Amino acid sequence: MPRIALRLAGPAQVATGPATIYTVPANRKGILRHVHVQNPSGSAVTFTMSIGADAAGTRLFDAYSLGANQILDHYCLYVLEETEIIQVAAGTNNVLVITIDGEESVLG
Repeated sequence: MPRIALRLAGPAQVATGPATIYTVPANRKGILRHVHVQNPSGSAVTFTMSIGADAAGTRLFDAYSLGANQILDHYCLYVLEETEIIQVAAGTNNVLVITIDGEESVLG
């Protein structure tokens, strides 16, 4: 199963959402390795991120507060099945900036 390292999403501003920022392509597995979120503003902003449709049981971050000028670097290993999605939301529209890095593995 060959792996392709790539940027899966961003850099992009996070809307009040939830909004889908990545969908695993058909016939692939997605692997999240690093989530980088920055708050360039002068006040705290909350951040929510889910694997799958946003719900309490699918959240990796649930209204996580990023302080003024704070950065969140989350190194991880989450395996996503084909067509699975990542959704994000922020407490303030278009302030936070997110970038997600990882890999895709071709199935078959």
